[in-house]
Amino acid sequence: MTFRHIVLSTDLSTEASRGFARVEALAKDVGARLTLLHVVEDHVVPPTVAPYAAPAPVTDPHERMEEARRLLEFQRDEAGLEAELAVTVDSSAARGIVDYAQEAGADLIALSTHGRTGFRRLMLGSVAESVLRHSPLPVLSFPRQQAETEE
Repeated sequence: MTFRHIVLSTDLSTEASRGFARVEALAKDVGARLTLLHVVEDHVVPPTVAPYAAPAPVTDPHERMEEARRLLEFQRDEAGLEAELAVTVDSSAARGIVDYAQEAGADLIALSTHGRTGFRRLMLGSVAESVLRHSPLPVLSFPRQQAETEE
C-alpha cells in the first residue's frame, strides 16, 4: 500500500498530539503529504416555540473556525510539524474527519484515542471508534499508554 497523503486529526488537546512525531516520520519515510485537520462541531438548537423555524446555531461557526485555525497553527508549531492545516465544520467530528479525508484524496487517517471508559465514554462517545468503524480508508490510531489509562 502506498501513502501519498496522510490526514492527521486533532481535537486540539494535548492527548491528540501523542502520535504527531510518529505520523510525521511515517509521512517523511514514504514521501507523503501531511495535513493536520481539526473539525469544528456545528451544533444547532432546534426551535421550541416555532416548530417550522430553522434550527439556530449555538455559536457562529466562522468565529470558531478562525479560533481553531489559530490553535491548530500553535499546535503544529509547538510540535514542530511540517504539515498543511485544514479546518472544517460538521455536526459530527467523526463524519467530518472521514468526509474531509475522502474529499482531499487521503490514503490514511491518523488520530489519537482518549481512552475514556465507562460513563465518560457513554456520554462523550468515541470519535476514534466511530472513525474506525465508518472510514473506507485505513486508520492509524494511537491509544493512551497503559499508565495513563489507569490513572
